[in-house]
Amino acid sequence: MLLPRASRVSFLRLSLASLAFSCIALAAMAAPQATLAPRPAPVASDPVPVAEGPSAPEMFRLSNGMQVVVIADHRAPVVTHMVWYRVGAADETPGKTGLAHFLEHLMFKGTAKIAPGEFSRIVARNGGKDNAFTNYDFTAYYQAIARDRLPLVMEMEADRMTGLRLTDKEVLPERDVVVEELRMRIENDPLATLQSAMDAKLFGKHPYGRDVIGYKSEIEKLSTEDALDFYRRFYTPNNAILIVAGDITGAELKPLAEKYYGSIAERAPTYVRKLPPVVWPGAPERVTLHDARVREATWLRFYPAPSAAQAGPGERAALEVLAEILGGGTTSRLYSALVVRDGRATAVQSWYGGDQRDAGSFGLYAIPRVGDGLETLEKAVDAEISAFLGDGVKPDELERAKTQIVARSVYARDRQQTRAYQYGSGLMTGLSARDVYEFPDRVRAVSAEDVMAAARKVLDGAHAVTGELLPEKRS
Repeated sequence: MLLPRASRVSFLRLSLASLAFSCIALAAMAAPQATLAPRPAPVASDPVPVAEGPSAPEMFRLSNGMQVVVIADHRAPVVTHMVWYRVGAADETPGKTGLAHFLEHLMFKGTAKIAPGEFSRIVARNGGKDNAFTNYDFTAYYQAIARDRLPLVMEMEADRMTGLRLTDKEVLPERDVVVEELRMRIENDPLATLQSAMDAKLFGKHPYGRDVIGYKSEIEKLSTEDALDFYRRFYTPNNAILIVAGDITGAELKPLAEKYYGSIAERAPTYVRKLPPVVWPGAPERVTLHDARVREATWLRFYPAPSAAQAGPGERAALEVLAEILGGGTTSRLYSALVVRDGRATAVQSWYGGDQRDAGSFGLYAIPRVGDGLETLEKAVDAEISAFLGDGVKPDELERAKTQIVARSVYARDRQQTRAYQYGSGLMTGLSARDVYEFPDRVRAVSAEDVMAAARKVLDGAHAVTGELLPEKRS
C-alpha cells in the first residue's frame, strides 16, 4: 500500500496509529546514481543498546551489512517482524515512476517455494497478519505473529529477498490494479488532487514533487523486466534493516537473523542516493482547484521546512511543539481563535512533516464556516500567525503542547507496530535510533525561544504554497 506523506494528516482519514500501510515531470533530472559507498567491508557485531534506559532497543549488524533492531516488549508472546529497504519512490529512474510501489505489490507474487498469493495465506493460517508500504525514501514489509512462528516468517521473507519469480501472467494484471489504485486515491479525491498539485509547486523537480504512486502514463508502461531490474538492484541485505519488536531479546534474535538473513550474499552495491537538492519556490505560489464533487471549500498552505534529520534534534522537537501550539487540537491558538472565538472556521489544523530525507514541510489546513469565502478565512489565519509571531509563546500553552506530544509518544510505544515503524522510518530518513528513543526528552527540553526561532524560520511565507479547493464554478 501507499504510505501517505507525513503532512497529510487526519483530514485524509489515514494515520500512523492505524498503520494502514498501504507532480512535475522528471525528464530534466539525472537518474539516481547507484555507486559503491566509500565504506569498509561490513563487520558483524553483537547486540548493543542504542541508549541508556530500560526500554532502549538493541542494534547489531550481520556480516553481509544488514542492520538489525530489536525492540523488546515481553507483555505477550507476540512479535512484529519488519524488513525495510533503503529505496522508495524518490529513487526511481525518470520515465519509470511508480516502480517502487509496483514492486511492493509484486513481492507477493511468489517464489520457487511459495506460490503466488500464498505468502499472506500462510501468515493468516498461522494466526498472523501482514502487509507492506512504500514511501519516498523506503519500502517495507511486515508480519505480526506469535513468537513461536517468528522463524516461519523470517524464512519466508528471506526467501523473497532473493527468490522472487515474476512473469507477465502475474505482473500485467497487477499493473492494472495499481492504475486503479491511482484512480481511487488521487484522481477520485479532489483534496488529494489539490495536494498533489501543491507538492509539485513546493518541491519542484525533486521526486518529492510527485506522488509516490507515480504517473499513470508511466505506470501503464512498466514491464516485468523493469520490476526485476529494480528488485535485483535494491533488494539486497546490505540495503536493508531488519526490525523485530515484541517478546524477544537481541541475544535471542541474533542466531535467527544469522540463520535466515546472514547467509544471503550482498548481490548489489550499497545504494547511495544522489539527487539534486530541493529548490523552493522563488515567490509565494497559489493553486486553485474547482471540482463538481466538492461541497465545502477547503484551504491549505504548505511552508518549506527542514526534514527531521536536517533540522537536528532540538529544532525538530521545536517544530513539533510549534505545530501543536498553533493547530494541534481544540486548545490550540488557531482553533481557539478561528473556531471558538470568531466562528470563522469549522476546522483548523497544523502539522510538521519532517519524516523525509531530503526536505520537509509545515502545513496549515482550514474549512470556513458556511457562507464565508476562503479569502476571508485566509486573512484571519494570516492575522493569527502574525499575532503569534509578535506575541510569542505563553508559558501555559508551551507546557500543554509539550505534555501532549510526550504523552502521544509514550502511548505510541504501547503498540509494537507503531514502535517498529518509528524506528524504521527514522533510520530510513537520516535519524539515528538514539534520536528516535530520546525524542520525548528533547521535546521536554524545548523552550519558548526554541519555538519562536522555529516559527520565524518556517512561517515567513516567502516561499509558501497556498491551495484552494472550491465547488465547481457556476456559469
